[in-house]
Amino acid sequence: MAQHQLSKTASTSDAPASKKSDSKAKLLVSVGAGNAAEWFDWAIYATFAPFFATQLFDDSNPASAVLATLAVFAVGFLARPLGGLFFGMMADRVGRKASMTLAVALAAAGSLMIAITPTFDRVGILASLMLLAARLIQGLAHGGEMPSAQTYISEVAPRERRGLWATLIYISGTVGNLFGILLGAVLTVVLSNEEMLAWGWRIPFFIGAAFGLYSVFMRLSMKETEVFDKNASKSKKRESLWPQIIKHRRKALQIIGLTVGGTVNYYIWAISAPTYASTQLGMDRGHALWASFAANIVFIIALPLWGMLSDRIGRKPVLIINAAGSALLFFPMNWILTDNPMSLFIAQSVMMVFVAAASAIVPATYAELFPTEIRTVGVAIPYSISVALFGGTAPYLQAWLGSAVGPNAFSFYAVILMLITLVVIKTIPETKGIDLSGNKTNESQEIH
Repeated sequence: MAQHQLSKTASTSDAPASKKSDSKAKLLVSVGAGNAAEWFDWAIYATFAPFFATQLFDDSNPASAVLATLAVFAVGFLARPLGGLFFGMMADRVGRKASMTLAVALAAAGSLMIAITPTFDRVGILASLMLLAARLIQGLAHGGEMPSAQTYISEVAPRERRGLWATLIYISGTVGNLFGILLGAVLTVVLSNEEMLAWGWRIPFFIGAAFGLYSVFMRLSMKETEVFDKNASKSKKRESLWPQIIKHRRKALQIIGLTVGGTVNYYIWAISAPTYASTQLGMDRGHALWASFAANIVFIIALPLWGMLSDRIGRKPVLIINAAGSALLFFPMNWILTDNPMSLFIAQSVMMVFVAAASAIVPATYAELFPTEIRTVGVAIPYSISVALFGGTAPYLQAWLGSAVGPNAFSFYAVILMLITLVVIKTIPETKGIDLSGNKTNESQEIH
């Protein structure tokens, strides 16, 4: 009888723990799936640009068509600040969950638009305009997705492991990016070049739309963060947005400074490296994609290691390692690039280990700089501006500066931005382990 009672008691006490563990796992999958879907959308655009450039723009000059496609890639980034403003306000007023769900729904709609866009030969300039509209929609969505997801995961993470939990953002995003690269590598083997040009490039955009729709349903079942709910319940009359932004303008400028170097570094080495290797260095397209795929695996492995290290020694030392290491190695890694896929793998892997140092922890670092009532929009606006001006234009500038000025011109530009970031890191406080709720307590923030 006593043994039966003990067994019953143990079973009852284990149930809440198991339920809580399942809830956390579902939460992480919901955040990660939506984030991966958004990144997949952006990765496949860069990956398949050489194939659909001449289909959606005038193919009389293929080089000009590729540049026009990259320009639209950059234009999509210009919508990000507006997306950051809209979705940031929504996240800080309505809730993190609502903002994240709507953002991934819009991104899916943008992918579907690209998938069904008719060719330039059939409808003329309308094809180019449809592509532009789809990229603007996705720019709005991504401008809100990243800050909202960063804020959400930072608020539900235990404070002593917030750096590790924050790595979910770039781990899931890189998985989406890898899926795009892998899909490109597989399709270039399975389909002929003529088939890829005719219709094969549409496949990944249909997949992106379906993946986004799945993520919408996943996020509809999420719960709001306890930090947001507590702040909303105790603050019926909130200060209007713009006075708060002005009040925290120094932090906003710090976000821009922290982002400029890292965003250029990331988009060059993690996103556009295989396209650059194939179009500028003459590397086989399929080989370039496989080399980049392997380098991104190295990146994923490095992310949680940097996150755990930041939870032990602090955010600032890890950020300094990122900026200083990237600045020192940018030129050498560019110099070793040839038409050999192994050179791309080595250069990309080395750089992405250092890129991972910042990527792992900036979601936590940014969230830790702002109070709850302005945490999402306070990060979203300056972050989106920085990414739009510097990250979105990076592939285009790399191609243009390489032909107009010289092979080292873009490297000088990138290193200068990373040195600016290094200086800004010195101005921010160490935020490891702070209480995001604003309460003077050592209790970790938990999901409910």
